[in-house]
Amino acid sequence: MKKTEEIYVFGHKNPDTDAVTSAINLSYLKNQLGMNTTPRVLGNINNETEFVLNYFNVKKPEYLNNVKLQIKDLDYNNNHSIDNNQSIYYAYNYMQEHGINNIPILNNKQVEGLIAMKHIAKYMISDDSKVLNASYQNIIESLEAEEVLKFNDKIEGTFTIAAFKNTTFIENIKVDNNTIVLVGDRYKVLEYSIKNKAKLIVITGNHNIPEELLNLARENKVNIIKTSFHTYEAAKMISLSNYAIQIAIKKEDIVTVDENDLVSDFIDLANKMKYTYYPVVDKNKNFIGNIELIDTNKQNRKQVMLTDHNEYDQSVDGLQEAEIVEIVDHHNIGSIGTMAPINFRSMPVGSTNTLLYKMYKEHNIKVPKENAGLMLSGIISDTLLLVSPTTTELDKETAKELAEIAGVDLKQYGLEMLKAGTSLKGKTEEDILFGDFKMYEVNNKKICVTQVSTFDINDFNDSIEKYKELLNKNAENNNYDVFAFFITDILKNGSYVYYNNSAQEIMEKAFDIENMPQGTYLDGCVSRKKQVIPKIMKVLD
Repeated sequence: MKKTEEIYVFGHKNPDTDAVTSAINLSYLKNQLGMNTTPRVLGNINNETEFVLNYFNVKKPEYLNNVKLQIKDLDYNNNHSIDNNQSIYYAYNYMQEHGINNIPILNNKQVEGLIAMKHIAKYMISDDSKVLNASYQNIIESLEAEEVLKFNDKIEGTFTIAAFKNTTFIENIKVDNNTIVLVGDRYKVLEYSIKNKAKLIVITGNHNIPEELLNLARENKVNIIKTSFHTYEAAKMISLSNYAIQIAIKKEDIVTVDENDLVSDFIDLANKMKYTYYPVVDKNKNFIGNIELIDTNKQNRKQVMLTDHNEYDQSVDGLQEAEIVEIVDHHNIGSIGTMAPINFRSMPVGSTNTLLYKMYKEHNIKVPKENAGLMLSGIISDTLLLVSPTTTELDKETAKELAEIAGVDLKQYGLEMLKAGTSLKGKTEEDILFGDFKMYEVNNKKICVTQVSTFDINDFNDSIEKYKELLNKNAENNNYDVFAFFITDILKNGSYVYYNNSAQEIMEKAFDIENMPQGTYLDGCVSRKKQVIPKIMKVLD
């Protein structure tokens, strides 16, 4: 299989506007520079992001479930198969030539059977049947014969050997249209077999046939071939002209592997079944190759670029099995490591999109209107319209330039966008609690912080007890040391905080508040990245 050049570009799980728009904008930039990238998302987009995409008429990226190694990411043999009209003889020679011990048999690209060397050996040793179900051409090939007369493509019947003298054979052996006769230069047997319209006559020893017998064979439409094999050799080899599918494992008993199956699942399967080769099929069940356990070392890892995060827990499932080629982020350096040097762009700015705009300028890539709108939206979202303490002068300058390119009024559009994001319509408490959920780890302690913005804190009054219950329940079930919920009031520029009961001491130390009650209002606290996570980490460190 060939290594794909496609690179997936995505932000973190529970994607926010900055994560989604930065993935789209980084992908566009890289494609302008000659790469083949595709933006993806790792979860459902929120109301705010949906508003942004609709406003600038940009298609939502497709969902990416995981980047775990799949069978299609491996280099495995994809050449070895035979058709269901080919013979046992052909299958044997094919396997000998290619040094393999089994091979799938295909019917219209789908696996109909599987034949192995051991099946042929067993057939040759123990099968004493004289039934033949073969093609004329397969018999020619098996006996290294030449065509004399041909009237049928398929030859079916029972073969018999003219081992007796002429009179004994004629008196005791019945020949009809279902009989295949192996005979040398016994012309009386030849004449008798032709007159009785044998299905096929195999002339052994390369003997010639008198013209009058050929004419009689033409009249009676008797198939004839001629081989240099002696009668004993011909009798031994002719059974190998039977279709290979007749002695093969049938499809219902064959273990196939889907190209989209995980490599880890295949390894478990191969260790259990102990087969050498496994046919690989696509989504339409068409055969595309054979794989063996050793092929799992020939990996073409999926290539990915990360935006707006650099933590394993926040990223796509199976990231350890992928090849990270670039990271663009504005957070603290997290847990992700790479096996080779990569481009890692990070700056202490309010939004990943601020950094991306800088990269567009560095490469002299013009920013289209819709991309400018997406960049601006990411900055507005992460800086709460440039009032968050994470906001830098570069964010403000960038937002002003992008608003001009996008053709929007910065403040008016920003308020409209943030308002769209605060709508709770149609959402459950679970949806809200895990909508912008991020997990961090320090000293084997798990910190989970979720944040939601609002223009009216009263919208949450009726559900506060439910949120407290969910915080405690999820913290206990998932071993979260801290599970905090920040409700950020955009107009007041501060946040109300709720947390699991067992984290009270940690939260009191982090924010230097004695007997910190649930729902404490933290004036000016709007940035999870700068004002929340570092304080909690410091306590746990």
